[in-house]
This record gives sequence, structure tokens and C-alpha cells, in this order.
Amino acid sequence: MNGRYGNSTNYKGSTFLQDDKTAQDWARLLAAYRTPSVVRSSWEIAVTLVLYVGLWAAAWAVLEYSKLLAVLISCVNALILLRLFCIQHDCGHGTLYKNKPLNDWIGRVLGVLTLTPYDVWKRSHAIHHGASGNLCKRGIGDIDTLTIAEYRALSLGRRIRYRLYRHPVTLFVIGPAYLFFLKNRLPFGFMTHLRFWVSAMVSNIALAVCIAVIVYFGGLDPILFIFIPTTLLAAMIGVWLFYVQHQFEHTYWETNPNWNLHDAALDGSSHYVLPRLLQWATANIGIHHVHHLSSRIPFYRLSEVLRDHPGLAHMNILTVSTSLKKANLHLWDETNKRLVSFSQVSGKA
Repeated sequence: MNGRYGNSTNYKGSTFLQDDKTAQDWARLLAAYRTPSVVRSSWEIAVTLVLYVGLWAAAWAVLEYSKLLAVLISCVNALILLRLFCIQHDCGHGTLYKNKPLNDWIGRVLGVLTLTPYDVWKRSHAIHHGASGNLCKRGIGDIDTLTIAEYRALSLGRRIRYRLYRHPVTLFVIGPAYLFFLKNRLPFGFMTHLRFWVSAMVSNIALAVCIAVIVYFGGLDPILFIFIPTTLLAAMIGVWLFYVQHQFEHTYWETNPNWNLHDAALDGSSHYVLPRLLQWATANIGIHHVHHLSSRIPFYRLSEVLRDHPGLAHMNILTVSTSLKKANLHLWDETNKRLVSFSQVSGKA
């Protein structure tokens, strides 16, 4: 890896790029985009919340006449809830307002809606950003990924367990349900820290109150046909996004001391090119290589970065179709520096 970056129209970041810029050079350059707009941030939050509440109300209004229609509206609202999670994500990076406590309190409120204890998630996500692509620091805030050598060293039972874990049904259906409905209720991995216990318990209490109010006024139907479909679909899409943002063929994994924070950010994060509506619903999170390289840039300025620096727009590109085709990559090939499927490894010495 030569660590050079610049204007190009290729797939992999540092391998072919020009302009004699390193990832660290890009990070310094992108610092100019960190300044948020109070008006724009407030507008984005307000519009998203109004849409979320409005679609919830619409689904509830039609529930008496058509449960199917209520579920369909809830599925649309899942995209809005996903956007709220992405906005909460920006709050965790302190990007939307210069006032840090304001970012945090908005994030905590949104965390109740997204079923995510904000302070616990914020810490976990900070670890993810600080160790992404580091083979020596896996385990928190990432998708479990083994190297070929590690996989081959496993017993048969543990190989089966890993294969089950990496199966699409586990990753994108069972996993999201477990993560948001169960795991997020307790601060796993941070059990000894009072702050994270408080974050989890307060979020749980607030969530329980919201559910109790819904049940009091509407019974179980709004929970079964609005709350669960909205939350589960949003969780599934969110986990898929997180997966494709780092699990693509020519991503970045290194061991210490070869691992580099800035190279990992730029080479190990994809540029997921989505249709305009989905790009809005995901708050530009698909521009993930820029986000990882400079995480303090507000989400609404990420597209501005690509406009001003076209070279970045052509790096690590994934489209919806290519991401679906490449969703069966499971193991890191340390020799060839790429993710491979189980089938590519089977039968090889």
C-alpha cells in the first residue's frame, strides 16, 4: 500500500490515486468542512421528527380499518426512523452544534426512539472509529471478521458457529432484532461503568413509559402493527448499511504496527452510492470514507465535500446491485488483502 490519494475513477483508495496526497493530508484538508449551521441542523432534526410523528399518527389512524395499510405506512416510517438514528449518530460525533451538551441531549432523546442508549452507543462507536480495520483490536462496534488462518485453526464446531453468525439471516434479521430489542437494554461490554448503566436504564424507563402510553390508548395493536415493524425494519436496514460500509472486497485490515488510522478510514470505508431518496433517508451515511476520515463533518456537508473534491467521489464505490452481489464475503485474506467467501477458501491448503 503506497498511501497516496487524489483524483481518480477507481475502486480502491490508495492503490491508484494521484495528487500526492496521503490520507492524513485529506484529513487536514477536510477539517474546513466541520463547521455546522445551527439553522440547518435544527431544520434537519425538526423535519425528520415531524415526518416520523406524522407517519406514526397516520398508521395509527388507519389501523382500525386496515392492519396491512398500517404496516405499509410503518415500513415507510422505518426509513424516517433510520434517518433519526443517523442524526443521533452525528450527535455522537458532536457535529450538529458547537455546543457539546446540546448534541448529547438531542442524541439521548433520539436514543429513546431508536432503542439505543446514547452514551453506551457513543462510547462503543468511538472505539469503532479508533480501531476500524485493526486486526489486533476487533470485538467492539464491528462485525466479527476472521482471517483465513484464524478460521482454519478453529474446531469444526466453532467453524459452524462462525458460518451461522455470518449467514445473512443471522446478520440482517435475527441480529438486528437481538441488538435493538434485547442487547441494547443492558450496557454489555461496559457493565462496570455507572455512567453507561444510567444511560441504559434511563433509556429503558423512557421507552417503557412510551410503550405503556401507547398500550393504554391503543392496546397491543399499535405495538404489533406499527412499533415493531417500524423499529425492526429500520434496524435491519441500519445493520445492512453498517455491514456494507466496511465489509467489501478491497477493504482495509492490518495488524500493528502496520495499521494506520487515516489509511484505515479512507481505504476501509466504502462510498455507498444510493438513489437520492435513500441517500436522504440515510443522512449521507453512505459517504462513509469521508465520514471516517473526518467524523466531525455534519452529515449535510458530506455531499459538499464530494462536489468540491471529485476524486473522493470515485473511491471505494459500491452501488446497491454490487453490494448485494458482494454480500457473501466472510474471511480476510491477509496475503492478497481482500475479503473472500467461504467457497473460495474451501478445499485450499
